[in-house]
Amino acid sequence: MRNKEMLLVPGPTPVVDEIYDALASETRGHTDPRFVNIYKNAIEQTKKLFQTDGEVFVIAGSGTLAMEMAIVNTVGKGENLLVISHGYFGDRFIPLATAYGIHVEVLQAEWGKQIEVSAVKAKLAEGNFKAVTITHADTSTGVVSDLDALVPVIKKAGALVILDGVVATAALDENMSKEYNHPDYKLDVVLTGSQKAIGVPPGLAIIAFNQSALKARKALGTIPAYYSDITNWIPVMNDPGKYFATPPVNLIYAYEVAMNIVLDEGITKRAARHIAYGRAIRAALFTYGMVALAEEAVAAPTLSCLLYPAEIEDGEFRAKLAEKGVIVAGSLAHLAGKAFRIGHMGNTTPVMLEEAVKIIGESLNELGKSVDIEAAILRLKEVLAVTTK
Repeated sequence: MRNKEMLLVPGPTPVVDEIYDALASETRGHTDPRFVNIYKNAIEQTKKLFQTDGEVFVIAGSGTLAMEMAIVNTVGKGENLLVISHGYFGDRFIPLATAYGIHVEVLQAEWGKQIEVSAVKAKLAEGNFKAVTITHADTSTGVVSDLDALVPVIKKAGALVILDGVVATAALDENMSKEYNHPDYKLDVVLTGSQKAIGVPPGLAIIAFNQSALKARKALGTIPAYYSDITNWIPVMNDPGKYFATPPVNLIYAYEVAMNIVLDEGITKRAARHIAYGRAIRAALFTYGMVALAEEAVAAPTLSCLLYPAEIEDGEFRAKLAEKGVIVAGSLAHLAGKAFRIGHMGNTTPVMLEEAVKIIGESLNELGKSVDIEAAILRLKEVLAVTTK
């Protein structure tokens, strides 16, 4: 890769040369047949990724726009939405839905923990919820949701399942044709952005609706949205030569290349690789006295939130890493200054993870905490060897 730094934040993520080359390609008009063919292929690739019987949307925007599209096109003013939150980004659905006059109730887990399925069952029994949001993996806490447990409970209650896949898509299985204990129990909406495990720079909102979700949109009639209204985008997604709003031409070039990479590797292999990366980096950093916020059973494969040993100061530590070319993220809300977050997804490689463990160890030693770098790297390799068999 031509990257000068190791970008190991929870997104954006490292970009490979093929994607940079696509971004640098000559910009063409958005109605140019050559671009239209690329856009059409990118849309078809997205359908393959999600295995949906409905519609997908790949447009200029961010994951936040995709969240808004998911809500405003399925839940109407005064209707009930249940938010299952495993952290900051689960909570983000609350003000978003409230802005549209939607009645929101929330189940908030203790940071680092999963919501108990029994609590979800009890809450669903209380009211008529139109939809339930699940954050597949929360970027703030590094907690992954148990879809096998949650989806059947939600679907049995008659609600739509809206899955926020921003830090999970292309790293975890989000197959919308998968049946969760019943032919009708499936994911209804999956949303994401381009800059996480897909490995493209920020700028694309990506969202998929199954037939049930599309029926919900039709039943709403007029909605308080324009750019976010999927009915304005469906003609374009079916025929990219049509116009509604100008697409980000060069990002679409890059996205098509990235989707080739994703689909060529295959989700089964990508999921196994990401699981291995997560376990290995957490095991290696544990030897430095860094404990993951989320226990291994509920830890996300794509990023980890690591609590500092008592003697380490957040800003000084991350600045030291940055001087050495490794960029990690601070933590959010009440964990700010107490932990850092490291991404290990998308185009990240074992070589990059080993170098990161080495530099983290060097930085800790320079800050006065004596650690064994060789032992940490050995642990990283041991876990990778076991989990990639």
